[in-house]
Amino acid sequence: MTMPLRRWNAESIGLLPPSQRRALLRNLSNDEARLLLDDWRFWARAEQLPPPGDWRIWLFLGGRGAGKTRAGAEWIAEGVRRGRMRRIGLVGATFADARSVMIEGESGLLGVAQGASFEPANRRVLWPTGAVATVVSAEEPDYVRGHQFDAVWADEFCKWAEPQGALDMVLMALRLGRDPRLALTTTPRNVKALRDLLAAPDVALTRSATAANAANLAPTFLSGLELRFAGTRLGRQELEAELIEDNDLALWRRGWIEAARLREAPQLTRVVVAVDPPASVAGDECGIVAAGSGEDGAAYVIGDYSVGGVSPASWAARVADAYEHFKADAVVAESNQGGDMVKQVLLDAMPNAAVRLVHATCDKRTRAAPAAALYEQGRVHHVGAFAELEDQMCTYGGEGKSPDRLDALVWALAELFPRRRAAPKVHSI
Repeated sequence: MTMPLRRWNAESIGLLPPSQRRALLRNLSNDEARLLLDDWRFWARAEQLPPPGDWRIWLFLGGRGAGKTRAGAEWIAEGVRRGRMRRIGLVGATFADARSVMIEGESGLLGVAQGASFEPANRRVLWPTGAVATVVSAEEPDYVRGHQFDAVWADEFCKWAEPQGALDMVLMALRLGRDPRLALTTTPRNVKALRDLLAAPDVALTRSATAANAANLAPTFLSGLELRFAGTRLGRQELEAELIEDNDLALWRRGWIEAARLREAPQLTRVVVAVDPPASVAGDECGIVAAGSGEDGAAYVIGDYSVGGVSPASWAARVADAYEHFKADAVVAESNQGGDMVKQVLLDAMPNAAVRLVHATCDKRTRAAPAAALYEQGRVHHVGAFAELEDQMCTYGGEGKSPDRLDALVWALAELFPRRRAAPKVHSI
């Protein structure tokens, strides 16, 4: 092939007429074919490559499965290969997230960085060249103190418990080399830290919808997401990577949640796990939310174990895990879907648990209004971040698919804050 390979990428070759495409590929030598197979810049879409220009932060907003992880991992791998990156930071929402997605995941560093090895005990990735990537959890922003980096890749920024505080610590550590840079890969959520980034002058933005990466996704994954979320506000966020403002029809506001968010809960006097069982196995979620009350009279949301597309025995096992982990006092489960069968499934998974069935007798908004009022009063604290739950709280306006996580939250708060019945009025004659 006489023309330089760098003139082409997979997308441009795909746009050629079939006859020209076949001729071009047929004339490749074995070395050229191997080069193309291993060349990320050949296969990458434009938005997956670092943008040109003088930027300090590359913000890649992508839908679910849009190729964000691969873009971040390849950016680091190329930087190490070219000798531009020697002291690297890898930041995930938690250490487990960083390990399972950024490092060991299908599109993670170990899959794309030649010669890289992972030392879990030391929280670092090593290269034969001497480059080192230190793994940092956004849950522990103070751990960043003392570290120095010439490059940082941070993933799912909008899921971090304290995104602004953790980002500030990371940027203070980004001080080695002539041109230290940060890549942030995330699905967008309407949090202040992200809005501030979008307005910053040193931030370069790229976006990618889920459908843009369809060639690398299972057809059932994409069709399932589109069937469930297409045309909804949450779908525009999760599939199209749009930043969606709070729904004016929703009962909650993100500002209420952010203002009361905590990193740790106090000693809790009572803990419940609330369950909103799915109507069917096929894709429906089982809402499972753990919350507790403290001596201060406030409530603390401490866990979201919700899961979709599994059997009753499987979601009951998740409930049992939450019950055991938080040493809960009771399980509260809605009985509208399944009746006594729901209680039996739960007792099969945890025979000694105190299980109480509740029945919905009014519409969701009416039932949720007292819980929303508690948030507005600052009486409910999220201990950490629960992105999917918070999205449902701030986008559900009363129509569309049932918000299972939100329903479970409402049942938990109703159990912790039972409504007092008015005393009967007695008239004397």
